[in-house]
Amino acid sequence: MKVLLSWLSEFAPFVGTPAEIGDQLSGLGLAVEDMVTVGAGLDGIVVARVLDLRPHPDADRIQLVDVDAGDGEALQVCCGAFNMSVGDLVPFATLGSTMPNGMQIGRRKLRGEWSNGMLCSPEEIGLGVDEDGILILEGGHAVGLALTEALELRPDVLFDLEVNPNRPDAMSVAGVARDLAARQGVPFTRPDPSPAEVGEAAAGRLAVEILDPDLCGRFVVRILDGISIGPSPRWMANRLTALGMRPINNVVDVSNYVMLELGQPSHTFDLAAVAGAGLRVRRATPGETIQTLDGVVRTLSATDGVVADATDVAVSIAGIMGGSSTEISGSTTSVALEMAWWDPMSIASSARRLGLRSEASARFERGADPEVADLAMRRFAELLAETGATLAPGVVDVRGNTPVREMIRVRTSRVNSMLGTDLDRDAIAGLLGSIQFTAEPAGEDGADLDVTIPSFRPDSSTEIDVVEEVARIHGYHRIPRTLPRSAITGGLTPYQADRRVVRTAMVGLGLDEVMPVPFLAPGDLERAGLDPNGVTVTNPLVAEESVMRASLRPGILKTLAYNASHRIHGLGVFEVGHVYRRPAEVQPLPEEREHLAVALAGRDAGAAVEVFSALADALDVRGHQLVAATTPGLHPTRTARIEFDGVVVGHVGEVDPGVLTAFGVGERVGWLELDLETLLGLEHGGRPYRPVSRYPSSDIDLAFEVDETTPAADVGSCLRTAAGGLLVDLALFDVFRGAPVSDGRRSLAFTLRFQAADRTLTDAEVAEARQRCIDAVQGTLPATLRG
Repeated sequence: MKVLLSWLSEFAPFVGTPAEIGDQLSGLGLAVEDMVTVGAGLDGIVVARVLDLRPHPDADRIQLVDVDAGDGEALQVCCGAFNMSVGDLVPFATLGSTMPNGMQIGRRKLRGEWSNGMLCSPEEIGLGVDEDGILILEGGHAVGLALTEALELRPDVLFDLEVNPNRPDAMSVAGVARDLAARQGVPFTRPDPSPAEVGEAAAGRLAVEILDPDLCGRFVVRILDGISIGPSPRWMANRLTALGMRPINNVVDVSNYVMLELGQPSHTFDLAAVAGAGLRVRRATPGETIQTLDGVVRTLSATDGVVADATDVAVSIAGIMGGSSTEISGSTTSVALEMAWWDPMSIASSARRLGLRSEASARFERGADPEVADLAMRRFAELLAETGATLAPGVVDVRGNTPVREMIRVRTSRVNSMLGTDLDRDAIAGLLGSIQFTAEPAGEDGADLDVTIPSFRPDSSTEIDVVEEVARIHGYHRIPRTLPRSAITGGLTPYQADRRVVRTAMVGLGLDEVMPVPFLAPGDLERAGLDPNGVTVTNPLVAEESVMRASLRPGILKTLAYNASHRIHGLGVFEVGHVYRRPAEVQPLPEEREHLAVALAGRDAGAAVEVFSALADALDVRGHQLVAATTPGLHPTRTARIEFDGVVVGHVGEVDPGVLTAFGVGERVGWLELDLETLLGLEHGGRPYRPVSRYPSSDIDLAFEVDETTPAADVGSCLRTAAGGLLVDLALFDVFRGAPVSDGRRSLAFTLRFQAADRTLTDAEVAEARQRCIDAVQGTLPATLRG
């Protein structure tokens, strides 16, 4: 839809630059696809007369045209259009002028012939689309007259708007102006003409009958006399041309002008050619034919609508195109002006089937305003009166079925929840009232509104449609931007997230995850040093897999044995899986717990402790103790129980050599097995982070001889406590047995790193911390410092 700023301004006192108005239109949902200035930049273009036409000697698609630009001299111009005749008046761009598109006009040679200017098409001077070539000027304009003066052109701004199918009201200048006035908060006024009525009343001169009330909801006819066919006023022709319509004659042009202005298509019948002085609205009969205004004979179907005369001969295809039998001609003196409301789906179906989409059908199939006909009729008569036409008294107005406009309850809370605004009832009513939506207080407390939709907005039929109108007029740019939170589905529970941390930590330590079969053969539990009375499966697939595992140890040891048989030694593997044990109390299902097991082939208990320490760091679980213990299936002197404040979470150590022999594993195996559900149920996470010190650190090594029954963890705990805040790292780096260490004892060597956050430690400070650590260990544990 194209609209001129000057035309819009006839409906409201708009303010702002064209660019600002364009932004406002786009914000209203009428996106400005293009904005151009018309009637400007035409300096140097004059009226010229064609003196001679002759072929170009070396080009078939170019002819040589001699023109008189006002000085009596013949100027040769090369032109690619062939729609001119000798004597025609045409726009001529003289040498040195600049076209609206920025092109400079100079003397050029085309195929050996000089061109001294350019003849202009309508498109080249901003007066519509070039369909037939050069613009032929009507009227007796003086040769050499400036084109702007000859055509009465004034600078104007043309907006090309994208109008969505659900906005039939925006297919008119008035509809666009209404929205823009609402946005700017200025009064909107439509023309309200009152043309004089003279002559014989219309009701006695033409009868109307609607045979299909679903096809035609309203059919209005008025009669105009004193018709004299001629050209339209130049101002009207210029506006039609700017909006892409070719001026034809005063009657057709006024019909198009009113349609563009108010959105109501119309059709004019030569009253004298309407047989029987009557019009009948009906569906076509199958195979019925009609010759339309474009000279084409069209065959109709039973779904098409027609307007027939009193003899039942079709004289117009309803809402699409008139017939040639009642066409306005030079001899027409009285016309029957018809304006109707047609069923949108019927018009859309017929237009598509016939391949005949007109400006009228485009509006009818979107949904025209059934109540604007009265105003449009008077506007038509007012405009045509400029050429001598008069309006006969009375209106022939026959109604069928039009859409029922239901009152819509609009909740203030719903408006604000949908838009993220804080508008009160009166503010919403004011916004709706600016586009002629009637709103009255409603609801128990009067906080809501009952809204009546105007006849020109058939697209609004529900509460959410009204909410959209509030948003448009209020302004989307005034609504704060928020990112709505969607429902989060499929997320991890805290336990699942922690389990991923466990797996990541194990992989980070270089361990491979294994997944043995969770069913064991009878005797596997006993070979692993466990209670052989496991949970059995009533209907196992195979007898070798009839016992549910009570520990992850048998399956992992089978994995190590299988790899060893293929000469793969020194494996480090882990498994996260469920174990099944007989419940302490009677219940239908076994007790099921999720465990983590780690097997380090070729490594000792110290390596297993290091794995646990790394896992404890990853989970940030603190305060554990390693308590020497004996556990079935694990080494009797190299196994510890892992406790947190007395809560046992698992065991760490080495697998008993007898168990390894039973499974065919020929190397020692460090072992760690944890009850994950218990471990992850403890308080963990929230690690306090400290800035990294800029100052150098100092390392010392301390080796203590301790009893075999003294856990290394106890020594480490004692060292941490004694070292205090200066200790930043503690690591057990060696375990030694043998001479000169006494029998039944072993040597534990630790590295301690001291560092201060605010200074470089002195030798005296480090020596003092070292002595505190030695005294604490020797005074608390059965331990002596090795020299």
